Amino acid sequence: MKTLRAVPGDVRLLCFGIFFNAVVSFTFIYLFVYLTGPRGLSVGHAGVIGGIGGVGLVAGNLTGGWFGDRYGHRRALLAGSVVSGVLLAVLGLLATPVLIAALPLAQYASGVVRAANSALVAVGVPEGSRRQGFAVMRFASNAGFTVGPPLGALVAAHWSYDWLFVADGAGTLLFAAYAARVLPARGAAHAEPVHDPRAPGLRRELRVRPAVPVLLAAIVCVDLVYRQQYSTLPVFLGDHGMDAHVYGWLIALNSAVILCLELPAAHALRGRAPLSVVGCGLLLVGLGYALLIPGAALGWAVALMVSLTLGEILYKTTATAYVADQAPPHAQGRFQSLYAGASISGQVLAPPLGGALYTAAPALLWPLCAVLAGLAGLAVLWARRLPGPLTGGDTGGDARPAPETGSTLRAAAG
Repeated sequence: MKTLRAVPGDVRLLCFGIFFNAVVSFTFIYLFVYLTGPRGLSVGHAGVIGGIGGVGLVAGNLTGGWFGDRYGHRRALLAGSVVSGVLLAVLGLLATPVLIAALPLAQYASGVVRAANSALVAVGVPEGSRRQGFAVMRFASNAGFTVGPPLGALVAAHWSYDWLFVADGAGTLLFAAYAARVLPARGAAHAEPVHDPRAPGLRRELRVRPAVPVLLAAIVCVDLVYRQQYSTLPVFLGDHGMDAHVYGWLIALNSAVILCLELPAAHALRGRAPLSVVGCGLLLVGLGYALLIPGAALGWAVALMVSLTLGEILYKTTATAYVADQAPPHAQGRFQSLYAGASISGQVLAPPLGGALYTAAPALLWPLCAVLAGLAGLAVLWARRLPGPLTGGDTGGDARPAPETGSTLRAAAG
């Protein structure tokens, strides 16, 4: 496949490890069930604990790139994997008060790993092929998450939920061992240093790239909307006579379309202006939720998921690659952390905000989701006009940055 050939071998090996790690990362899918079941906690207490863990995950995504830029992305990946793996393996044995403290730390370490994975792909794939690189990474992750949940259900049914934590922790430690073996430990002598104390700070780098903050703000808004499919959407469907089986098939449709189309789409659109592709993707997310405004018929629900999935295919890979292409070599990790934090912010924001609005005024939820995603898409399309530190004259925010030198996986390994 042309997309795979555009990705260096080291990155393909890393993506195989990401697939394996995603397969065993089923703990947090069943965390709420575990807390309200074997742990005997109330729904409210379980929600608070889950929310605290989500905050840890977002914080890890936001700060993991700083560790990578300063100490090496390989070191950040290995340290985060070891900490996360050890904590997950013992989580089921901890008393509830200790669990409340250990869970966000485990999630924080997982966020560091997520940011390090993105940074390693960003520096390991040459500028011009990064969309394909991130598409391969997302394919590996989505394929793993497709296999993981039913596998976790089998483990919980045949043994216990405690074994989910043990399997997840052991798998994460195996991923760390695998990554330590396949990722190069040292960079070439001529490579760009990961940390340069004389380099401009992050705020200055963002000021000269104004399209990047606009994109990040748009991603926060659309992630709040996008993740309603995991919180208020199943409640909405249930309230209109569609049970969990319908919802399960809709999520399966989402996964199937992504696995079939994302890699070909990344290859086919590799020459298109990135912000144009991202903006159209965000508009499709808004259109999807607008389709629920007329009612909750099965046809509208399927149309929602198709539109949402096509929008995701357009914006997620392209936005990640755009941020990587805009990042200077000394701040690649921090740029990826900013994007990673923005792209997962809805995990913390979507359930409480969407749930509160659906409880207070259910008829307003989907129109507001559609408007918010639509405005985010229009903002990204407008950001194409913004200047940046680019070559080729007055090319605007959708242009390609100057080619990077020394920005390779070996340089970032630390």
